[in-house]
Amino acid sequence: MTRAVLSLGSNLGDRHRHLQEAVRALGRSVAVVSGIYETPPWGDADQPAYLNAVLVAVDPDATPRDWLDRARACEAAANRVRDPERRFGPRTLDVDVIAVWDDDDQPVLSDDEELTLPHPRAHQRAFVLRPWIDIQPYGQLPGHGWLTDLLNDTALADDLAAMTPRADLPLESSV
Repeated sequence: MTRAVLSLGSNLGDRHRHLQEAVRALGRSVAVVSGIYETPPWGDADQPAYLNAVLVAVDPDATPRDWLDRARACEAAANRVRDPERRFGPRTLDVDVIAVWDDDDQPVLSDDEELTLPHPRAHQRAFVLRPWIDIQPYGQLPGHGWLTDLLNDTALADDLAAMTPRADLPLESSV
């Protein structure tokens, strides 16, 4: 059985619906989903605020590549357009594979150009770590340590302070 942590983000169109549709598309593999946080854009300030969430998904047959394919399918369903000129630009939906664990609960490590695991910048992103800690308070990002320690890094203080929980926008899994 593989377990994956996926990060969801949207800042174009009906942001909440895009996140909800991604959760629905992932279906019964979704074990738990965080609440939503509204966050300022990261890496490219000239765009609307994001809604972000994190989920843990489990599938006995999924490979790391399968998780990436599912993430891309969710983005395609939301009509995601990638602008090579704006790597961190606006998008209807962004689904990132943050980390994957194998059948023996060992983290999968990959330096593949298309799928680096764990995600190479997740430890720098409060909008990934904060929702993740809500659903796995004792979670660890492979190669980087405990989520609580990562969130206490002073480099994330401003990003963390700028996040707003959006309890008015629930995400529901199909389980």
